[in-house]
Amino acid sequence: MASKAGKGEWARHWQYERLPGLDLLRARYVRHTFPRHSHDGYVFGAVTRGVEAVGMPDGTLYAGPGSVVMINPEVAHTAWAAGPEGWAYDTLYPSADVVAEIAAETTTVRGTAGFGETIVMDPRAARLISEVHRAAESGEALVADSLLRVVLARLLRDHGTALAQRPRRSAGARAAARAREVLTERMADPPSLEGLAAELGTSPFALLRAFRDAYGMPPHAWLTNARVRAARRLLEAGIAPAEAAVAVGFTDQPHLNRHFTRIVGVPPGAYQRGRKNVQDASGELLVASDAWQNRQHQHQPRQ
Repeated sequence: MASKAGKGEWARHWQYERLPGLDLLRARYVRHTFPRHSHDGYVFGAVTRGVEAVGMPDGTLYAGPGSVVMINPEVAHTAWAAGPEGWAYDTLYPSADVVAEIAAETTTVRGTAGFGETIVMDPRAARLISEVHRAAESGEALVADSLLRVVLARLLRDHGTALAQRPRRSAGARAAARAREVLTERMADPPSLEGLAAELGTSPFALLRAFRDAYGMPPHAWLTNARVRAARRLLEAGIAPAEAAVAVGFTDQPHLNRHFTRIVGVPPGAYQRGRKNVQDASGELLVASDAWQNRQHQHQPRQ
């Protein structure tokens, strides 16, 4: 697959219509750096080549072949290549509902299931993740669905736990939550940090600290992430990228393209085609890095 883009980067981010609640990403990245962002569902990535560096709230971890990266919903993280050869991986993005359903059937976990370890060495689970991809790409719904449930049940059984309940909210946490509500409501025309803090009766630096503590990133980074999530929903509904860009608060389509590609891993157009399962003549949807205008990214995480 990588030969389609020579020795550079390539990616396919798509949905298989017969596996609802699941996104799939198969990619090789060399220069690409994912900025700090989070997902509303889970991430299960099987590294197949090279080493991926994963920046988590408590430090940087490294994942090589045979390992599985597991990230819980709404946990801020970054990712980049740990070496000059880059890394390749097969990733599953099941929704929270899909994981909750499988956890209820196969575990005794009470409350919301999650994972205490971010990276585990589990070659069997890694192979199963890749096999889900292969089955979906071949249109084998029964196989893909079965393998998806087997691998998620395995990971939940061997590495799952109940996610800790959030502690009682402090004044700072309440201000951060209200700030998030304001940014969501006024996504297309948000206030400045000073204006937002004034609305909430706090200071800019106090709000900045509280927001980082609550959501793992500063308000401006969280807003960019939220805009990209909103753009994804619009693209999935068939809205053109240029219209989606303006609707969520980006200045124009190139502005959307830049942030969307950094966070999602493919450009908006390729993402939208993947929702419709539009493929090229060979049955693959691979996007070379040259098409991303992505060469400025370095091998260090953006904060």
